[in-house]
Amino acid sequence: MSEPAPPLDPWPAPRPVAPVDRVVSLPGSKSLTNRALLLAALADGPSVVRRPLRSRDTLLMAAALGSLGTGVEDRDGDWQVTPQAWDRDADVDCGLAGTVMRFVPPVVGLARGTVRFDGDPHMRLRPVGPMLAALTALGVDVADGGRGALPFDVRGAGSVPGGTVTIDASASSQFVSALLLAGARYDRGVDVRHVGKPVPSLPHIEMTVQMLRRHGVEVDDADANRWAVAPGPVAAVDHHIEPDLSNAAPFLALGAATGGRVTVRDWPAETTQPGDELREVLTLMGCEVVHRDGDLTVSGPDRLQGVDLDLHDVGELTPAIAALCALADSPSHLRGVAHIRGHETDRLTALATELGRLGADVTEHDDGLTIRPAPLHGATFRTYADHRMAHAGVILGLAVDDVLVEDVATTAKTFPDFAAAWSLAVHGGAGS
Repeated sequence: MSEPAPPLDPWPAPRPVAPVDRVVSLPGSKSLTNRALLLAALADGPSVVRRPLRSRDTLLMAAALGSLGTGVEDRDGDWQVTPQAWDRDADVDCGLAGTVMRFVPPVVGLARGTVRFDGDPHMRLRPVGPMLAALTALGVDVADGGRGALPFDVRGAGSVPGGTVTIDASASSQFVSALLLAGARYDRGVDVRHVGKPVPSLPHIEMTVQMLRRHGVEVDDADANRWAVAPGPVAAVDHHIEPDLSNAAPFLALGAATGGRVTVRDWPAETTQPGDELREVLTLMGCEVVHRDGDLTVSGPDRLQGVDLDLHDVGELTPAIAALCALADSPSHLRGVAHIRGHETDRLTALATELGRLGADVTEHDDGLTIRPAPLHGATFRTYADHRMAHAGVILGLAVDDVLVEDVATTAKTFPDFAAAWSLAVHGGAGS
């Protein structure tokens, strides 16, 4: 990884002076919000997305659907979504939102008009080619200049033949989810067959399947590496969005790293969110984890233990877990996450570089990291415009003086006002 530009607005990561005892409430799930918005736009009538996350990623999704003609109206903090005919040309800004870049093109085939997709500069490096090729095979007119990347155009003809398609989704589970979300509206539905290395982040595909079934869509996922969506209507269903459990990672780490206690309110009893795996990970690191009366409480140990983990299905948790491993008193090996090199940044190289900048003993592997105990010191922790990297930086600041987190505002991608919420959680105050 080339050396980035000088740091942007380095933010002093707050460090607590004693073990904390906090109760926090988190904003809604980005993954659930954007799937709910898309399915509402495809539905056979109006519906409401309740307690949605309002962040850069979800506002970009709402704007993308609105540019096609869907009515997305604020109703006392909820979103009222009214499906409308899509019969116009439009421009879609994907920002750094993989869900916008990958979920919206398959539905544009159902529109009438040309929709142009682009996003932030780094977004042009994120993988999307296999999905665009799959759309072409299903009968969608895609013009990408052969790049398999942003910018590209999708020319909607008002309907999509659909059918069976083979795709290599080893770079992102979103390739599969994108086709499934639109598939019920295709003439023959869609039958997606994955070939290649294992699909990462399978819980996100399970999330997609569960939400489709809530909308009355028939999905056959009985066979491994195959998902078939039958053609038919998408029923209008209201959604109540769960808290974002991946965004819980730094707050639970606050309890784990300080030997204190943090409770996250409204933790679901059952969920398809990958962040739910934090319960097992933190237990393995020596924490006490209790789920009671709808809340999750993590109490930290005197010393964190290193772990050996395959994070293939929960790769988005890697930055936070890696930061905790750098604070542990025994070695850790994190593996199975080669695919996170294609996330907002190459997260493996970024983590190895930035943890090393603070003195950590880190070895980067093709698919993970080995982290050994070492004395840490303050420095600027670069984020590469990646919200999860910012989470890693603030976690390290819990136990290391003088950690400066570059561009902490990048957390607005999925957590507006994160810096204020984090400072309140670390230092305490009203509502904490």
